[in-house]
Amino acid sequence: MDKEEIAKLKKLLEVQRTKLAEGISHIERDNLNRSQRDASGDLSGYSFHMADMATDNFDREFSLDLASNEQDLLNRIEEAIRKIDEGDFGICETCNKPISIKRLKAVPYAKLCIKCKEDEEKKSGRT
Repeated sequence: MDKEEIAKLKKLLEVQRTKLAEGISHIERDNLNRSQRDASGDLSGYSFHMADMATDNFDREFSLDLASNEQDLLNRIEEAIRKIDEGDFGICETCNKPISIKRLKAVPYAKLCIKCKEDEEKKSGRT
């Protein structure tokens, strides 16, 4: 893989990193840092209906799961950028062979080549 291709992939990773960081910040700001009363818009002193509380709890849990998944992806992107900087980018972590440029263009934070990823998915039963 030449330096120009690596530079393009790094730029793509940096754009994805920025978008994910903004998304996580948005989730935290709009969902996770608000009380149930603030989230519902209820300014009265009356207690919540149990169904409303359940909906609010579901929404918060959903947002927390979403933020967690986005944080995991952000960590993988950060690791890929670090590997670019260290010169280890594009090498399969299982077989130590180069990951195809086609795969890296589709999933620039890929840790495994297609064959090793397929083997991993077969072992875990996700085929």
